[in-house]
Amino acid sequence: MRSSIPGLGRVMVFLTAALASASFAIPEDWGEEGVQYGQLGTDVTLPCPGVHASSPVQWRRAGAMALPEGSAMQQGSLVLPRASLAFMGTYSCHGEDGGLLHTVSLRLGHLPGVPFVSCRASDYENFSCSWTSSVETFLPTRYITTYRKKSLTGEEKRRNKNGHVGLCLQDPSHPGTCTVHRSEFWSSYRLNITEVNPLGFSYRLLDVTMQAIIKPDPPEGLVVEPIPLAPRRLHVSWKYPSSWPKEPHFQLRFRLQYRPVIHRSWSVVETVNLSEVITDAFTGLEHVVQVSAKDFLDAGNWSEWSAEARATPVRDLASTASEETTTDARLESLAEEPSQAPNPEPINRSDPLEKMAVLVSLGIFAFFILAAVLVITILIWLRVRKHGKDKTKPNFLVAATHLRALPSESGCRVRNGGECGAGNAEHGAGQCLQCPA
Repeated sequence: MRSSIPGLGRVMVFLTAALASASFAIPEDWGEEGVQYGQLGTDVTLPCPGVHASSPVQWRRAGAMALPEGSAMQQGSLVLPRASLAFMGTYSCHGEDGGLLHTVSLRLGHLPGVPFVSCRASDYENFSCSWTSSVETFLPTRYITTYRKKSLTGEEKRRNKNGHVGLCLQDPSHPGTCTVHRSEFWSSYRLNITEVNPLGFSYRLLDVTMQAIIKPDPPEGLVVEPIPLAPRRLHVSWKYPSSWPKEPHFQLRFRLQYRPVIHRSWSVVETVNLSEVITDAFTGLEHVVQVSAKDFLDAGNWSEWSAEARATPVRDLASTASEETTTDARLESLAEEPSQAPNPEPINRSDPLEKMAVLVSLGIFAFFILAAVLVITILIWLRVRKHGKDKTKPNFLVAATHLRALPSESGCRVRNGGECGAGNAEHGAGQCLQCPA
């Protein structure tokens, strides 16, 4: 089992560096001269500098007739028990003759809480972190933001034996954020966000890897246009976010969502191209379109959706003419028959799904009919073939009987009676055929 001491030592080194940075960055007074800070819910002591403990002193509170309830004086100092926000104000101590000796402004608040921190990389070259305080302290607060690279190479370890600690740079124009520049894609980093106020400090350590926190900015330049002579199509195009690196090995894939403005549900299409054609748009209805991006190798998270773009597919000329003709016919019918009686003709409310079910049923029925016809045809062919074999069988028997009646070597059969010897041949009436050799 490996000891946890080395790991603890590294953390202590990191915290020491962070606190050292805090000591250089944060002044002692935290504000204007004459301000004293205290913790809510605790006893707060206000000293009167330059006064001996035995000297009589008077304490007053500006704008108040009396001191807070429970206040007490100890050796010239004013003690406020279990201080609350109502105790804040300006206090002054006076000598026995009423002369002003010291004035102090009291501000009360809480110790810092552990901040909430999240990090995000909009490209593979830099990443930024943001934070919010977990406790409302009512006091001025500052943040010390540092980082340390965890996966050091051998050369880096030799150069930085105590671990390299760098500053996560804060931007005054964007409070609550800091950025690490020139980060490395395959490296891990440990962020230290330390919240400091006049009463103390608290910190959050966060380990991050670029692959986990990569989240591109939304695509830019989204344009949606109708396609001429294509009543159900829209052409959509966009550009890479300007913050994404232009190197060819850093690619993005995109997700397109669209819907008619009168509908709530979205249709989503994914692509690796910078344009897409929507083929199932609704003719004549305005559509709203958005696009987002993600790393091509699926690292990190999808970007936020881009700003909306809208367009309406062109209307089909044939359907437009048909609608106009139908409208004119209805107007003429209403002019000829002004009666308000309902139309007795049935209304066609057939469901497309019902039509599809009927077509599928007819297809299945036709399949079974064709299968039955095929089976019957095969049976008839087999029977005809069997009958033909039985009819040709007697011809083979007759041929076999004829072969048995042919002359043998012992003699010849006499045509007009009698028999001749082997090899004899007589001519005339009653002649014998020459016997075969």
